[in-house]
Amino acid sequence: MGEAVRSGRAAVNGVDMYYEVHGEGDPLVLLHGALSGIGTSFGVLLPALARRRRVVAVELQGHGRTPDTGRPLSEKAMASDVAGLLREVVGGPADVLGYSMGGSVAMELAAAEPELVRSLVLISVGFSPEGVYPEVLGGIGEMAAEDMAGSPFYEEYMRTAPDPRGWAGLFAKVQELDSDIRTWTPEELRAITAPVLLAVGDSDIVRPEHAAELFRLLGGGVPGDLAGLPAARLAVLPGTTHITAVHRDDLLIPMIEEFLTDTAAKAGPEAG
Repeated sequence: MGEAVRSGRAAVNGVDMYYEVHGEGDPLVLLHGALSGIGTSFGVLLPALARRRRVVAVELQGHGRTPDTGRPLSEKAMASDVAGLLREVVGGPADVLGYSMGGSVAMELAAAEPELVRSLVLISVGFSPEGVYPEVLGGIGEMAAEDMAGSPFYEEYMRTAPDPRGWAGLFAKVQELDSDIRTWTPEELRAITAPVLLAVGDSDIVRPEHAAELFRLLGGGVPGDLAGLPAARLAVLPGTTHITAVHRDDLLIPMIEEFLTDTAAKAGPEAG
């Protein structure tokens, strides 16, 4: 990628978390999707984001270079892991970008530890199982770990995991996680105080009307000329699926950079 990369590990909640630091500047934490890692989730976006930011890319429990533990996969538990990493590695609050499962972890983090999250960028994220097309959830439940052989996610895991034999166990944990998607209440969502940029593909696994409802629950969906622009923003990426959403650097990078710059300016110098 050209720039110097520093990697490290943070021992948090019994998890030996792997992370990489790219670039310099205000901290931006990246949280990947399920069965993914830094490369498959952020290989396209990361180089551009690191031109102006100190990007801390994390690999969550059981993913990539972070070993699994006996603990089930839980977005709340992984959010607690990220909070510990933020305190140890970043030393304070950061902007947080989460994709898919990582976006759900980011939401949990913002709800539980608001002082650690300056702003949220959520890509392809829902707030209840009703937001995901039912045939997608059904298909995930019917798949077997070996069905992913040869996919970019499988190949990345085989290259990076401390024990490549753990793929089947991780796959089973992700299936269990996806079988019990949390339903956020309107009150829980309205309690998230960080400014939010939501991005969803127009052909994502998250239904566009669900993304619009999440936008409203986070404070969006108002006539801005009368009420002023809300702290929440919504972007629907045309011609974009769930997997290709994080490959749309042409659309996402300008929007993310403008959002982060605007949010920081409104927060004032004390936020830095």
